[in-house]
Amino acid sequence: MRSFDPILLVEDDQLDVMTLKRALKEIKATNPLHIRNNGEAALEFLRDPANPKPLLILLDLNMPRMNGLEFLEIIKADVDLCKIPVVVLTTSQEEQDRLASFQLSVAGYIIKPLTYPDFVEKLLIVYQYWCLSEIPDLMN
Repeated sequence: MRSFDPILLVEDDQLDVMTLKRALKEIKATNPLHIRNNGEAALEFLRDPANPKPLLILLDLNMPRMNGLEFLEIIKADVDLCKIPVVVLTTSQEEQDRLASFQLSVAGYIIKPLTYPDFVEKLLIVYQYWCLSEIPDLMN
């Protein structure tokens, strides 16, 4: 992933959105960040050809209208979207959520820590991993 490759954040909690934006700034990630507050809005964004295709999706599980697991089921069944890596960022400590997420081929699962420094550290690890990874061309 390069610094100009877009990231899609699917998150309904505005405090978590602000925290993630602040953390991205702190780790010097300059990628364009597109934010949608539920799975339905994220699908609309992803399916609109006028929007850039993100090279990474950061996904909350507990959202209104369409939760993260429902969103994952749909994009992983969609031939045009299934290759986009998804990292779950959630407060859910339910083992069934973690198992369901990995059964739907998530690239990572992070339980949102309670402290900001821990969150920044975990986000930095995820970001560095995707910066070093050679992601296939998802635009085609």
